[in-house]
This record gives sequence, C-alpha cells and structure tokens, in this order.
Amino acid sequence: MVPSPLALATSHTMPAFFLIVACALWGLSFPAVKTLQFEHAARLPEAGSVFTSLWIQVARFGLGALFILPFALRGGAPSRMEIRQGTRLALLGGSGMALQADGLAYTDVSISAFLTHAYCLVLMIAACIRLRRAPGARTLLATVMVMAGGAILSGFSLSKPHIGRGELQTLAAAVFFAFQILTLENPVHRGNRSTHVTLVMCAVIALVFLPMSLLAAPSAETWLAAGASWNAMAIVLVLALCCSVGAFFLMNHWQPRVSAVEAGMIYTSEPVFAAFYVLFLPAWISAVTGLDYPNESPGTGLLTGGALILAANILMQMQRKPHPPTIAPAP
Repeated sequence: MVPSPLALATSHTMPAFFLIVACALWGLSFPAVKTLQFEHAARLPEAGSVFTSLWIQVARFGLGALFILPFALRGGAPSRMEIRQGTRLALLGGSGMALQADGLAYTDVSISAFLTHAYCLVLMIAACIRLRRAPGARTLLATVMVMAGGAILSGFSLSKPHIGRGELQTLAAAVFFAFQILTLENPVHRGNRSTHVTLVMCAVIALVFLPMSLLAAPSAETWLAAGASWNAMAIVLVLALCCSVGAFFLMNHWQPRVSAVEAGMIYTSEPVFAAFYVLFLPAWISAVTGLDYPNESPGTGLLTGGALILAANILMQMQRKPHPPTIAPAP
C-alpha cells in the first residue's frame, strides 16, 4: 500500500518540528550556563572556569538521569545496544558541551553560537565521503546560507578575526557534536528505545565528569558549595529539565527519522533562539539573582542572520520526496 501524500508530509514534518523544539530548549543553555559562571565567579572566585564547566555537566546530567529513571525503568533495563549507543552519545556530546561551556567564559554567547555551526561543514564532508559524491546544489547553498546567517547573527567579521581560547574550544566542540549527530544516524541502533538511550547518556556524562570535576575543584568544600545556593539550584534545574532531558530526548527520538545533514541544518536554529533569549533573559535573571548580567543589544543582524538560517532550513525541506527515516526508535 502506497502512503498518502499527507502521511508522507506528516512523517517528515513531525521530526523537523520536534527537532526545532529541541533547539528552542537548547538555546536556553547559553544564558543559563553564562549565569552560573557569573554566579560561581562572584560566590566562589577560587573555583575557576574549568571546574565550573565540569561541575555543570555532572549536576545537570546527574539530575536529568534521576528525572528520567522512573520513566525508563517502566520498560525494563536498557539493552546492550542501548547502553552502547547512549555511552557513545555521552562521550561525544559530553565532551563537546564541556568544551563549549568553558569556552563561553572566554567569548561572547553569540560568537560561541556561530562557531558551533562548524559541525554543518563536518557533516557535509562526512556525507560526501560516505556517499562518494559531491554535495548537491541544494545542500551546498543551504550550508553557505547557514554559515553566512550565523556570521551576521553573531557579528563575526573576517576583517577583524579573533581566535582565542574560547573560540578554539568551541570549534573543537563542534567536531564532537558532528560525530554525535552521525551516531544517531547509524542504522545499527535501529529499534533502540530513546528513553533508555537518553537515560544512559545522561548517567554516563555525569559519571565521566564526576572525577574530573573533583580533581579540578580547589577543595571538596568548593565542590559541594557549587550548588549550595538557590540561584545555582534553580539554574541547574532548568538545565536538567529543559536542556538535558527535554532537548536530548527529542533529539534521540526524532533525529534518526531525517538525514544527519538535514538534522544538522535544523540544529542551526539553536543560536537563533539563543540570540533571541539574550535580548531579554539576562535582565530577568539579573533582577532575580542580583547578578550583573546585561542584555545584549538587538540589531539588524538578528533579523538578517535569523532569516538566512530560516531560509536555509526551508530550502532543505523543499524536497520532491520526504527523506525516509533511517531508524524508527521506540519511545
């Protein structure tokens, strides 16, 4: 039986929609992480950015694993393949997020968001190698539009390049993110339950970064004090529920239904959300926490860059036939 055009459209648009929702949730992580870095710098000046970045991964994903545990265990323990996939996602994604989080201490949120776009280039190169052919005109044009939109959005200028510690760490993070996306496309993981994969991913990230954060801590008292404030607890709660469990469950469940290159394009909407959030969220956060975290100023770059990224994603969706799902994971 041939599926109806409506069924085909629905099967293709639903994954794209939920991946955009995931990007909206991820966008919250930029101001949230920046806030926690300000909070630690003011309350624990001896801690340092490396410790804060490592501790954030332990706190947000450890709490996230506890949240998702009762839902996952309703279906029994994770299988061997679910543990394998979740561990790979944890090592790749966790490394990328740690590098990105520490890089935020040395660069602006908008610059970090733009440089993270580099994973699109890695994904396109990987697709060319796997398929043994050059990228299509549609994919190439969409990639150029995404990179141009990101540059405009962040105010990045080739005439005044600045590549320091924060920028290099963010570029390295982008490579890890690219391989994380490719892991979800691998058909060997067909049939894995996304709830269980997300549980394993969160638990492994927390366990991997726990000893690293303990070693980076000036003292055991500093490690415990890192979360011992209402502000820190609230920020970690947002990171755990929205940016860890919510966003990564949507990614793990829906991304296998589209190609890695297309998913990478969709994920470029994350910095658009981040750039929008920092127009007003910092002032709200400052009013609640008492921290000095000013809003970023809006400009034509937000509209122009955001429009280019949106147009690139629309271009990728304008296919004659919807992309067939590579994997159909269970909830």
